[in-house]
Amino acid sequence: MTGPLLRAERVTYRLRERALTQDVTLTLEAGKLVVVAGPNGAGKSTLLKLLTGELRPSCGRVTMDGEDIETLPAWRLACRRAVMPQAASIAFPYLALEVVMLGAAGVGRALTAARRRAIAREAMETVEVAHLAARDYQTLSGGERQRVQFARALTQMSAGASVETRQLLFLDEPVASLDVKHQLALLEAARGVVRRGAAALVVLHDLNLAFAYADELLVMAQGRCVACGAPRDVVTDALLGEVFGAPLRVGATPPEGMPFVLPHAARLDGGRRPACG
Repeated sequence: MTGPLLRAERVTYRLRERALTQDVTLTLEAGKLVVVAGPNGAGKSTLLKLLTGELRPSCGRVTMDGEDIETLPAWRLACRRAVMPQAASIAFPYLALEVVMLGAAGVGRALTAARRRAIAREAMETVEVAHLAARDYQTLSGGERQRVQFARALTQMSAGASVETRQLLFLDEPVASLDVKHQLALLEAARGVVRRGAAALVVLHDLNLAFAYADELLVMAQGRCVACGAPRDVVTDALLGEVFGAPLRVGATPPEGMPFVLPHAARLDGGRRPACG
């Protein structure tokens, strides 16, 4: 099958009289990583929940391979898309490996229990949390929990691929609690998923990371899409001032003597420069 993996057409979500998102149109294609950026309260997480089927739009519709996601049974959605939310609370004393294996629960029905466990361990190796497998999830740091949740999402993708080969990965602020090393490692792993033919949508606040890793950048403000396209075409001084209300400049270098850090991927991927400084 060809064509977009997902299409959102003029999606609006209202809570009482307030529109949290309004008339957002978006296409997610195989092999592309889309970053959604914008200030707090812009509607980024609400949009992600609409695209994943967690919320039903007040107006408009979302389709996966031409099928309205409201008509898809939960097990097929689970095989087609994996979601890593901003925060995931677990009240039970699960081990980290058990949390990761939740990603394969009910997904990839033909897989044996041994194969599901192997997939979970492979995901933990990818995210560099294999050494935490026997740790109580509740005792992990915020960053460790975040990486375990990412491994859970990767496990779901791998297990679901035995049923649905056209897949999507959704990450909502996945690097918020991570140190620099693990921020870059997680986003590199997300790009690896995309290189294997999936589509990914990632909500990020760090514009430099967005500029380094996004194939397409969607900028939101007050529930609307204000710009969408290649990062170097979207990010301008005017947009930064208008949307973020901060005196930022595209490609600006810091004053002499001030530290400056550039993600390695930004140097390798077409010589991209940081979005702002």
